[in-house]
Amino acid sequence: MLQTVLYPERNSWEALCQRPQLPVADLENLTRQIFDEISKKGDDAVKKYTGFFDGVVPDSLQLTEDEITEGAAKVSTELKEAIQLAKGNIEVFHSTQKEEKNSIETMPGVSCWRENRAIDKVGIYIPGGSAPLFSTVLMLAIPAKIAGCKEIILCTPPDKNGNINSAILYAAQLTGITKIYRVGGIQAIGAMALGTETIPKSYKIFGPGNQYVTAAKQTALSYGVAIDLPAGPSELLVIADNTANPEYVAADLLSQAEHGPDSQVVLLSDSEEIIRQTTKALTKQVKNLPRKEIALMALINSKVILLNDLTECIAFSNLYAPEHLIIASDNAENYTDGVTNAGSVFLGNYSCESAGDYASGTNHTLPTNGYATSYSGVSVDSFIKKITFQKITREGLQNIGMAIEVMATAEQLEAHKNAVSIRLKGIDNE
Repeated sequence: MLQTVLYPERNSWEALCQRPQLPVADLENLTRQIFDEISKKGDDAVKKYTGFFDGVVPDSLQLTEDEITEGAAKVSTELKEAIQLAKGNIEVFHSTQKEEKNSIETMPGVSCWRENRAIDKVGIYIPGGSAPLFSTVLMLAIPAKIAGCKEIILCTPPDKNGNINSAILYAAQLTGITKIYRVGGIQAIGAMALGTETIPKSYKIFGPGNQYVTAAKQTALSYGVAIDLPAGPSELLVIADNTANPEYVAADLLSQAEHGPDSQVVLLSDSEEIIRQTTKALTKQVKNLPRKEIALMALINSKVILLNDLTECIAFSNLYAPEHLIIASDNAENYTDGVTNAGSVFLGNYSCESAGDYASGTNHTLPTNGYATSYSGVSVDSFIKKITFQKITREGLQNIGMAIEVMATAEQLEAHKNAVSIRLKGIDNE
């Protein structure tokens, strides 16, 4: 089921860190074709491709207020309460990420500071296929609201009847998102990147999706529209020592494997017994999953690796740079300082990855495919631009002016030098 590797040499680790490469169509030409058509035909092109990809041509792209209210009302009380609990925790955690202005005098008369400004217009993409990710509405809308974005729009694909998943509508309503459009895939990203008669242009696009959405987000970059982070299939790495619970570890591995056949899970351990028991538990638990076939396909491309100790496990994990990292150990906190590359870390035997996906408070929109070496997960900062300010007094310019003149002269930029010199002369003549 899982490829087992025993005590691999360090020079083989990089090869073991490779993600599965499933056949992918050449999507660049397709995304550019659709973007080009949207730029020329707007809503008509969006409707055309919605019919082509989703099997329905909507009369109206935007949901009315009544449609949102009626759809949201279909959600059960139990699910509403669960979403409300998650919303509260996500708000509490993300609210701590707001920064206060901090002005610094770098030398007498030279003051510098940085201020936050929300991105005015952002677009949120929410997948709505076999697993409609209403939780992602919370993860994106809440920090956007905390940041102060003025316009937040949401695109999500319709079903064959042109309807939107009720839980997505409830989460949007709960977080104050009122502009919702029944459009998915490449055409949704294209519409948010370019703007149409109905769908406003966004300055930055957020949200996960399949290979079509991922390719479209890359295309959006070439049109001058920012994206949250490079996306890829979901992944999980678990480090388990002899204090781990094999049943728990198996459940965690399957929780990611069920995302899709291109997902990858990796188990690292220094205990052969833990590996044996976890593999046994995996075989037992996977039989009962509704998405068993998907999970089994993912497990074919997944690995269990036996290493000498947890220090080696941490080193391997840093090279792999997982989206999600679980340290399944009673002593997990002893190893946190060593973790340098990971999207989100879960410590101990009770910190299941599902908690971060839904309700603990951290964000589940995270870097995948090794991008955790250089990217952070989505936060309030993702919806903010940071603008620097400075104020220089007469005294300040006198203190730094000569250094600026010398440096500008060395770079042969005399106009730069003159901008200082003319002011210094004015001060001397006063």
